[in-house]
Amino acid sequence: MYRYASLYFCMCTDADDNELEVLEIIHHFVEILDRYFGSVCELDLIFNFHKAYYVLDEILISGELQESSKKNVARLIAAQDSLVEAAKEEAGSISNIIAQATK
Repeated sequence: MYRYASLYFCMCTDADDNELEVLEIIHHFVEILDRYFGSVCELDLIFNFHKAYYVLDEILISGELQESSKKNVARLIAAQDSLVEAAKEEAGSISNIIAQATK
């Protein structure tokens, strides 16, 4: 268990894994969350857990660090957010079309 920025993180590791590397991964994850949420706190993670998981998926694959560039992760997250917004707008317009057609 590791406390960072008033948040607690728990990671399962092998006995032969480098503990400093694990701490560095947690630090990297929190720095990206800080950039994304602006001073990340527990409520950010509770109400936007899907975004936190998306960030984690961009950083780690099969428990191994895959993306060490914060800029690349931020760019990928911004692209995902724009896709989600576009899907919401499309879903809203389809709902309006269906509602008007059923009247």
